[in-house]
Amino acid sequence: MKTFETLADLAACVGQEIAVSDWLSITQEQVNQFAQATGDHQWIHVDVEKARAGPFGAPIAHGFLTLSLLPVFLESSFDIRQSGMGVNYGLNRVRFTAPVPVGSRVRGRLTLLAAEPIEQGGLQMTWSVVVEREGAEKPVCVAEALVRRYP
Repeated sequence: MKTFETLADLAACVGQEIAVSDWLSITQEQVNQFAQATGDHQWIHVDVEKARAGPFGAPIAHGFLTLSLLPVFLESSFDIRQSGMGVNYGLNRVRFTAPVPVGSRVRGRLTLLAAEPIEQGGLQMTWSVVVEREGAEKPVCVAEALVRRYP
Protein backbone atom coordinates (compact mmCIF):
# COMPACT_ATOMS: atom_id res chain seq x y z
CA MET A 1 0.00 0.00 0.00
CA LYS A 2 1.30 3.43 -0.94
CA THR A 3 1.18 6.06 1.81
CA PHE A 4 0.88 9.84 1.51
CA GLU A 5 1.27 12.13 4.50
CA THR A 6 -1.16 14.85 3.36
CA LEU A 7 -3.75 15.58 0.70
CA ALA A 8 -1.26 18.02 -0.85
CA ASP A 9 1.26 15.19 -1.21
CA LEU A 10 -1.27 13.17 -3.19
CA ALA A 11 -2.33 16.22 -5.23
CA ALA A 12 1.28 16.62 -6.36
CA CYS A 13 0.93 13.30 -8.21
CA VAL A 14 -1.69 14.40 -10.77
CA GLY A 15 -1.13 12.60 -14.04
CA GLN A 16 0.51 9.57 -12.42
CA GLU A 17 -0.60 6.02 -11.84
CA ILE A 18 -0.89 5.94 -8.05
CA ALA A 19 -1.56 2.28 -7.36
CA VAL A 20 -2.78 -1.09 -8.57
CA SER A 21 -5.05 -2.86 -6.10
CA ASP A 22 -4.84 -6.46 -5.00
CA TRP A 23 -6.93 -9.00 -6.88
CA LEU A 24 -10.51 -9.60 -5.67
CA SER A 25 -12.43 -12.79 -6.45
CA ILE A 26 -15.99 -12.55 -7.76
CA THR A 27 -18.20 -15.27 -6.31
CA GLN A 28 -21.70 -16.46 -7.17
CA GLU A 29 -22.71 -15.56 -3.62
CA GLN A 30 -21.67 -11.93 -4.20
CA VAL A 31 -23.59 -11.86 -7.47
CA ASN A 32 -26.69 -13.32 -5.80
CA GLN A 33 -26.49 -10.84 -2.93
CA PHE A 34 -26.10 -7.95 -5.38
CA ALA A 35 -29.14 -9.21 -7.31
CA GLN A 36 -31.12 -9.34 -4.08
CA ALA A 37 -30.03 -5.84 -3.05
CA THR A 38 -30.78 -4.24 -6.43
CA GLY A 39 -33.68 -6.33 -7.72
CA ASP A 40 -31.71 -7.22 -10.87
CA HIS A 41 -32.30 -10.98 -11.12
CA GLN A 42 -31.53 -11.38 -14.83
CA TRP A 43 -30.70 -15.01 -15.58
CA ILE A 44 -27.22 -14.24 -16.96
CA HIS A 45 -26.28 -13.38 -13.37
CA VAL A 46 -28.25 -15.71 -11.10
CA ASP A 47 -29.33 -18.81 -13.05
CA VAL A 48 -26.09 -20.78 -13.13
CA GLU A 49 -27.30 -23.60 -15.40
CA LYS A 50 -29.02 -21.37 -17.93
CA ALA A 51 -26.04 -18.96 -17.90
CA ARG A 52 -23.65 -21.82 -18.73
CA ALA A 53 -25.61 -22.34 -21.94
CA GLY A 54 -25.88 -18.60 -22.57
CA PRO A 55 -23.73 -16.16 -24.53
CA PHE A 56 -20.94 -15.90 -21.92
CA GLY A 57 -20.65 -19.61 -21.05
CA ALA A 58 -21.04 -18.87 -17.33
CA PRO A 59 -22.91 -16.53 -15.03
CA ILE A 60 -21.44 -13.04 -15.04
CA ALA A 61 -21.28 -10.25 -12.48
CA HIS A 62 -23.58 -7.28 -12.91
CA GLY A 63 -21.78 -4.30 -14.42
CA PHE A 64 -22.89 -2.23 -11.44
CA LEU A 65 -21.44 -4.86 -9.08
CA THR A 66 -18.09 -4.36 -10.79
CA LEU A 67 -18.53 -0.59 -10.50
CA SER A 68 -19.41 -0.89 -6.81
CA LEU A 69 -15.91 -2.26 -6.17
CA LEU A 70 -14.25 1.10 -6.98
CA PRO A 71 -14.26 2.25 -3.33
CA VAL A 72 -12.61 -1.05 -2.31
CA PHE A 73 -9.88 -0.54 -4.89
CA LEU A 74 -9.29 3.05 -3.77
CA GLU A 75 -9.37 2.38 -0.02
CA SER A 76 -7.17 -0.70 -0.15
CA SER A 77 -4.48 0.68 -2.45
CA PHE A 78 -3.22 3.81 -0.75
CA ASP A 79 -3.49 5.74 2.50
CA ILE A 80 -3.45 9.44 3.31
CA ARG A 81 -2.33 9.74 6.92
CA GLN A 82 -3.72 13.22 7.52
CA SER A 83 -7.14 12.57 6.05
CA GLY A 84 -10.06 11.72 8.26
CA MET A 85 -12.90 11.12 5.83
CA GLY A 86 -13.69 10.52 2.19
CA VAL A 87 -16.92 10.50 0.18
CA ASN A 88 -17.85 9.34 -3.29
CA TYR A 89 -18.92 12.44 -5.20
CA GLY A 90 -19.92 10.96 -8.54
CA LEU A 91 -18.84 9.63 -11.88
CA ASN A 92 -18.03 11.40 -15.12
CA ARG A 93 -17.89 8.37 -17.38
CA VAL A 94 -18.35 4.62 -17.04
CA ARG A 95 -18.06 1.86 -19.62
CA PHE A 96 -18.46 -1.88 -19.08
CA THR A 97 -16.08 -3.12 -21.76
CA ALA A 98 -16.10 -6.90 -21.13
CA PRO A 99 -18.00 -9.43 -19.01
CA VAL A 100 -16.79 -10.64 -15.59
CA PRO A 101 -17.52 -14.36 -15.30
CA VAL A 102 -18.18 -15.64 -11.80
CA GLY A 103 -14.93 -17.04 -10.42
CA SER A 104 -12.85 -14.30 -12.04
CA ARG A 105 -10.43 -12.10 -10.17
CA VAL A 106 -10.44 -8.36 -10.78
CA ARG A 107 -8.31 -5.43 -9.69
CA GLY A 108 -8.26 -1.67 -10.13
CA ARG A 109 -5.52 0.36 -11.80
CA LEU A 110 -5.73 3.90 -10.35
CA THR A 111 -4.48 7.06 -12.05
CA LEU A 112 -5.02 10.50 -10.52
CA LEU A 113 -6.32 12.77 -13.30
CA ALA A 114 -7.07 15.92 -11.31
CA ALA A 115 -7.00 17.26 -7.76
CA GLU A 116 -8.79 20.49 -6.83
CA PRO A 117 -9.08 22.16 -3.43
CA ILE A 118 -12.60 22.30 -1.97
CA GLU A 119 -14.22 23.68 1.18
CA GLN A 120 -13.03 22.70 4.66
CA GLY A 121 -9.48 22.08 3.46
CA GLY A 122 -10.60 19.14 1.34
CA LEU A 123 -9.57 17.87 -2.04
CA GLN A 124 -11.75 16.73 -4.93
CA MET A 125 -9.97 14.11 -6.98
CA THR A 126 -10.78 12.76 -10.39
CA TRP A 127 -9.59 9.18 -10.79
CA SER A 128 -9.22 7.03 -13.85
CA VAL A 129 -10.03 3.51 -12.67
CA VAL A 130 -9.38 0.67 -15.08
CA VAL A 131 -10.78 -2.61 -13.78
CA GLU A 132 -8.80 -5.54 -15.10
CA ARG A 133 -9.76 -9.22 -15.11
CA GLU A 134 -6.94 -11.62 -14.44
CA GLY A 135 -5.83 -13.30 -17.66
CA ALA A 136 -7.88 -11.04 -19.94
CA GLU A 137 -6.34 -8.73 -22.51
CA LYS A 138 -9.07 -6.11 -22.29
CA PRO A 139 -10.35 -4.30 -19.18
CA VAL A 140 -13.83 -5.10 -17.88
CA CYS A 141 -14.70 -1.59 -16.74
CA VAL A 142 -13.26 1.85 -17.35
CA ALA A 143 -14.53 4.63 -15.11
CA GLU A 144 -13.77 8.21 -14.17
CA ALA A 145 -14.65 8.58 -10.50
CA LEU A 146 -14.90 11.73 -8.39
CA VAL A 147 -13.87 11.37 -4.76
CA ARG A 148 -13.69 14.02 -2.05
CA ARG A 149 -11.32 13.69 0.90
CA TYR A 150 -11.15 15.89 3.96
CA PRO A 151 -8.44 16.32 6.62
